[in-house]
Amino acid sequence: MKNFNELSEREILALAISLEEEDERVYADFFEGLRQDYSGSAAVFNSMRKEESEHRRRLIEMYWQKFGEHIPLVRRQDVKGFVRRTPVWLVRPLGLDIVRKQASAIEVETRRFYERAAARTQDASIRQLLDDLAEEERTHEDRAQELTEEKLRPDVKEDEDRARRRLFVLQIVQPGLAGLMDGSVSTLAPVFAAALATMNSWDAFLVGMAASLGAGISMGFAEALSDDGSLTGRGLPWIRGLICGAMTTLGGIGHTLPFLVPDFHLAMWIAMVVVLVELGVITWVRHRFMDTPVFSAALQVGLGGALVFVTGILIGKS
Repeated sequence: MKNFNELSEREILALAISLEEEDERVYADFFEGLRQDYSGSAAVFNSMRKEESEHRRRLIEMYWQKFGEHIPLVRRQDVKGFVRRTPVWLVRPLGLDIVRKQASAIEVETRRFYERAAARTQDASIRQLLDDLAEEERTHEDRAQELTEEKLRPDVKEDEDRARRRLFVLQIVQPGLAGLMDGSVSTLAPVFAAALATMNSWDAFLVGMAASLGAGISMGFAEALSDDGSLTGRGLPWIRGLICGAMTTLGGIGHTLPFLVPDFHLAMWIAMVVVLVELGVITWVRHRFMDTPVFSAALQVGLGGALVFVTGILIGKS
């Protein structure tokens, strides 16, 4: 690995060509990864790809004029001082905000490279080209904003907002809601059955904690192993698993914590109020994000919760 200050003008131009080729391919991957869900923003990165391609063409022409046709392979990892890039372009589905931040970091690094390279170059024509490219990279981020305003018409922005909401529902809301419903409803039977069978708050609390944690682990693994998200667009499986498992545990613990109250009857009343709150939250989430009518959501959630609750009561009193 060489220090930047040790590079010759020939190697500087070769490195610049390599950098522009890499940036062009990164933007092509951004375009490919975004075009299905964010077609307007994908067009921005496709335009930036074309600009990087033009930069590379100009650099190659300059190299041919000065040093001939053979271009040595000098890569960013061969020179000290470059920051290692996280390969976010390999992740599917791509996150729009992450992509924009990565693109901004790429442009800043490339601009600084051209500024340093121009300062070290003695040849006037090479220095002029590097200065010009540094100026273009300096305005590239602003150009991206201009392209955004130019490419993204109001109807396209509205489509992208809908796509962003759809991905949020698929990747966050759905696994979280599934976990919350399972934790809040399925643990009702064991918690209240144990409470009525023992008439002891502490015993009911232990059963509730065991049921909540066990259900959380089970639901988390089930969600994570259901699919890898590559075809469904549901995101990284381990993130979905964590969300689903955490919400399952939370849903069960909610009506378990009241049994820390020593007075058994008071704990029972508090737990039942918490159950109503949990079912209300589930109803609101289904209405807000799943477009389910309020009455229909309340009926479905309430009926399921009531059946499980009655089951626990009957078993506890038997």
